[in-house]
Amino acid sequence: MAIQWFPGHMNKARNEIKEIMPQMDVIIEVLDARIPYSSENPMVTALRGDKPVIKIMNKADLADPKLTQAWKDYFEQQSGVKAIDFGNDKAGEVHRINELCKKLVPHKVGADKQIKAMIMGIPNVGKSTLINTLAGRIVAKTGNEPAVTKAQQRIKLDDGIMLYDTPGMLWPKVENENSGYRLGATGAIRDTAIDYEEVASYTAEYLLHAYPELLKSRYKIDELPESDWEFVEMAGKKRGCIRGGNQIDTYKMSEILINELRDGIIGRITMETPAMREEEEQMVAQLRAAAEAKKAAKEEEKKQRRARARKNRR
Repeated sequence: MAIQWFPGHMNKARNEIKEIMPQMDVIIEVLDARIPYSSENPMVTALRGDKPVIKIMNKADLADPKLTQAWKDYFEQQSGVKAIDFGNDKAGEVHRINELCKKLVPHKVGADKQIKAMIMGIPNVGKSTLINTLAGRIVAKTGNEPAVTKAQQRIKLDDGIMLYDTPGMLWPKVENENSGYRLGATGAIRDTAIDYEEVASYTAEYLLHAYPELLKSRYKIDELPESDWEFVEMAGKKRGCIRGGNQIDTYKMSEILINELRDGIIGRITMETPAMREEEEQMVAQLRAAAEAKKAAKEEEKKQRRARARKNRR
């Protein structure tokens, strides 16, 4: 599923971030622990350059703990990167973020010094809730929908840290269609911009392969079907999603599946692995190269047509 959803305030935020980025000491990037790759904004990497970064895998209480650890190990292989998991069950450990900031920029630690930290993340990743936990008070508006924060703000934290909040940003075009589906499934994109049945079909296919026992338990199905759509229909029948003519209401069941995934009702689920990231990045690179080659061929063809036209006019 191709995603191109880039509201005007996001473009404005990108330009403002680019302007103040040189002043920052450390970047705090908030990821969704259920989709650490798909929620990692490539614009953040491009804008931060070589500045140290703390990758916070938020909503880890909803994610598969084994895969959360695998992702932390994966990220920490990168230079200048520290990764930690965070969620509602770890609110008391929020001080770890301040400690990591000081560890990454020790030369800015002191009575008369201030660490400038910019916190960034895609929409609906839980950034505002995390900021309120860090600040120990309500300073950021929260909501269970994407793009709640619309403007930058500064929050003074303990330990001499000034936190620069930024609006949640997607990038202009999500090239990896798998990431598009995962962003839709976890709620990073407004529901009006996604097709529930497409997203549910993709989600069901993944869960049938990766978490069959959770599906059996949640939807009271002893023998799972092979295909995603058969599962949606079977689960819809179990849930009483019936419309006129005794037909299964697959749209209603799709909504149920996606909402129960988002709320963690099905179980602790992670929708991608480090190995999947490597495979999909290769796929995207190949598609990009093919598109560029096609564009170059068209340009060459136009150039030759113009040359022939000039020759014929002589």
